[in-house]
This record gives sequence, C-alpha cells and structure tokens, in this order.
Amino acid sequence: MTKILIVEDEVGLVTLLKYNLEKQGYETLVCMDGKDVLTTALLENPDLILLDWMLPNISGIDLCQKIRKTYELRSVPIIMLTARGEESDKVKGLSYGADDYIVKPFSVPELMARIMALLRRITPVPVVRNLSYGDIEMDFSKRRVLRDGHPVHLGPTEFRLLQFLMEKPGNVLSREYLLKAVWGGSIHVELRTVDVHIRRLRLALNENGGRDIIRTVRSVGYALDSHLQDEE
Repeated sequence: MTKILIVEDEVGLVTLLKYNLEKQGYETLVCMDGKDVLTTALLENPDLILLDWMLPNISGIDLCQKIRKTYELRSVPIIMLTARGEESDKVKGLSYGADDYIVKPFSVPELMARIMALLRRITPVPVVRNLSYGDIEMDFSKRRVLRDGHPVHLGPTEFRLLQFLMEKPGNVLSREYLLKAVWGGSIHVELRTVDVHIRRLRLALNENGGRDIIRTVRSVGYALDSHLQDEE
C-alpha cells in the first residue's frame, strides 16, 4: 500500500487530509512537529511527503532541504503545502528540493490529482531498456543514472526530465512540451517550474565536475547537446 507522510500542524487540515487520502486507499502517517519528521521518514520509508511550510521548531523549507541531504530520503517526492503564493516563494520551495507546490486554501481533488501525477512519475518503467548520451547512462531496470561511471542522484521529476531529453538528444524541447510530458496536461503547473527542475538536474549531472551539456535556448526550451554553448 502506498504510504504518505503528512507533515502539518493544523489539526483540522490533518483530519481532512487523512480522511481523503485513506478514502483513496493510501496509508497515512502524521507528524505535527518538524523535529520528528526525519526520524519518522527514516523508520517508515514513505512513498511521498506532504510538507507544510510553517511548522513548529523548524520551517518546512529548511526541513525539505534536510530531507534532500539525507541519502535514504533524497528521492522521496515532496509536495509543499503553504499559504505563501508569491512566485518567488514557489521558486524557493522548488529550489530547496520540493517536487510540487500547492497553495492554501486548495481543493482536495486538485491535491489528489497532483499526488497521483507525482506517484506516476516514480512508478518503474515497464520495459527494461537503457539510454545513453555521451558519458551519461540511464538504466531503467535499476532506475539508476551514471555519468562517467559515477552515480547521479536524481529526484523523480529530474529523472523524468532527463529521460525525455535523452530520448531526443540534440533536439530542442520546449518548456510546454516538457511540462506536459513530465507533469501531465490535466494539472496546472507554471512554466517557471520547468526551469527550476532543469537547474536541479544540471547541478546533479555536474556534481562530479562534468561539463554542462544541457543547452538553453532562450524563450524556447532545452536540449541535450555536448557540442554547442548555451544561448543564455
């Protein structure tokens, strides 16, 4: 059974989330204080974390960063729940490691759709195959990425972005195309979200000193290109 960790200190919202998630067949865990989250997540190994921005003792944004720096949890998808709706706050949340962001008050059907879409992204690819480009290798059977023999640790969203880029190396994929391919067309996600996750993908790919091979075509999109320079 898919397990979702709810990190929220509003009792009413916790009750609402538990009821609707369990109605959809998910198992739920609850942390109402940020200091308990890492311990609970390491013990219970949740499939997804719903993380409130404002928490006692530690902010959700700092907690998100700690989760991403914890090796055992770095690939667990995170949806931030927050009343902060400014674009700069959304970008900050995504930059600190969140995979998605939803602003309170939100509709329960939209949240459920976002959860299902994010969980679909981490579902193993049914066919066993590999992709390679330059010194980058993707092994779908092991859900592993290597660059020059070194493991590249990617979240589910970055993994999917890299997959689509590697399936069409050299081709410029528009932000709109990547948005629909990775997030699905039924959920509203801003184009800026693609840029944030591409930035995270770049950092992960270049972590061991590799040369940047994601080309940015201004106002259009991105391409895997080991020869051409960025147009930024």
